[in-house]
Amino acid sequence: MGKFAPGRHRTLSAPRLSDSRRNHLLGELPLEDWQALVPWMEVSNAPAGQVLHQHGHPISRVYFPVDCTVALVQTLADGASVQTALIGCEGAAGVSVFLGHNTAPSLAVVQTAGCIVAIDAAVLLVEFRRSASLMRGVLRFVEALMAQKAQAVLCSRHHTLEQQLCRWLLLSLDRVQTQELAVTHDLVAAMLGVRRESVTETVHKLEHRGLILGRRGHIEVLDRAGLEQASCECYAVVKNHYKLHGVS
Repeated sequence: MGKFAPGRHRTLSAPRLSDSRRNHLLGELPLEDWQALVPWMEVSNAPAGQVLHQHGHPISRVYFPVDCTVALVQTLADGASVQTALIGCEGAAGVSVFLGHNTAPSLAVVQTAGCIVAIDAAVLLVEFRRSASLMRGVLRFVEALMAQKAQAVLCSRHHTLEQQLCRWLLLSLDRVQTQELAVTHDLVAAMLGVRRESVTETVHKLEHRGLILGRRGHIEVLDRAGLEQASCECYAVVKNHYKLHGVS
């Protein structure tokens, strides 16, 4: 897993088929439409660092996070990388298949371990064309995801590393519903596209201000309101955009 190696894993409960309804795209489906997909669902616990899609490879399955998070990452030939978006229970990884693209435009890797639902992409395409509810939900999410990616580009160009780290922490916390993340400085550096040393320095600054507490393989948020104040406008823009489009 290299630089995408996570911190220490949390204990996960045994996944159940009914957990799939906790993913918003699947949970908002009419019962009849959800039941049509049930035979094709594979519900499992995905470990942090698991690669779901490789850049440029065919997308055979679409993944719906339940209580895990999936990072979309762009990488260069020299190994440099940057996270362009983070997906939680509000959406799915592999949605480019609904736009007519069956190859992954980026690396999709599990950032925070947890329950996830995998469904065959070909089956979903058939259901996407049949179910108006699924089509509406997917298209709303795709639009919000594109907005998140665009804001990430703007943020990385115009805001400080401290602001970017605060934004990244807040977006991550929103999707795991906790105040603690199992992440290493190496992982954060890979996601933000910066040097590990710069991340360590920035973490220490936020610790000194009493906003977070860093432990080996973990970052805990102590002052959520303070972290939001220290973040740039990009966090609020993405959050409000998701709410506006009914994706949250």
